This record gives sequence, C-alpha cells and structure tokens, in this order.
Amino acid sequence: MKLLVDMSLSPTWCDVLKSEGWNSLHWIDVGSSSAPDREIMEFPRIEGYVVFTHDLDFGSMLAATQAKGPSVVQVRTQDVRPASTAPILMPVLRQHEAELERGALLIIDPGRCRLRLLPLTGS
Repeated sequence: MKLLVDMSLSPTWCDVLKSEGWNSLHWIDVGSSSAPDREIMEFPRIEGYVVFTHDLDFGSMLAATQAKGPSVVQVRTQDVRPASTAPILMPVLRQHEAELERGALLIIDPGRCRLRLLPLTGS
C-alpha cells in the first residue's frame, strides 16, 4: 500500500510508515503547500496512493462526489504526532489494508475506527 501524507500531518510520518513496510510520501514532495484539496486528491487517484490526513475535508469530498477513489485514512485525534498516534494507527491500517487498496474511507477516532467502502452513498 502506498500512502500520501497530507500537509495537515508532519513529514516525519513518512519515516514511521516506511519503517512499518509501507511506501509513503509527503505532499510537500510532490505538490504545492497551498494546493487546493481537489488537486491533492487527484494525485493519489492517478498514482494509486491512499491519502493519510487529519483534514476532515477529504471525507466530505468523497461523500459529495461519490468518488470511487482515492481511499482516505482520516485520523481524528488532538495529538497527531507519530509517537502518540502510530501505536493506534498501525494495527488499524494492517487490519483494513485490503479495503483501502480497493477504495475506502477509514476514520480513526480515539478508542474506535469506522470503515466505509467507496463510493459513499446515503446509506
């Protein structure tokens, strides 16, 4: 699985994800820090990346467009530093890797996670 770390998260996430065996890259390495969300979503859709973000807009975009991709992993914790969040994130990513490869929105809150397959519909 390839993960694109969004601007809302530190580039240090790339090293953490790579150490766990995933290909990762930070948006700043491929695009402008002021790029609109739709541009950020286009790159992973074309290149086969899963967006890893703290930004709630990506899930809203998937719902509004009923897109089939890219997959989005949305972490909803106050402390998004790898040292605090990685122990929660890594097992959840492994558990849902197949769904993320096919197209999904994975929302990780403290104490729980929710997975919705794409495209998102009213149900």
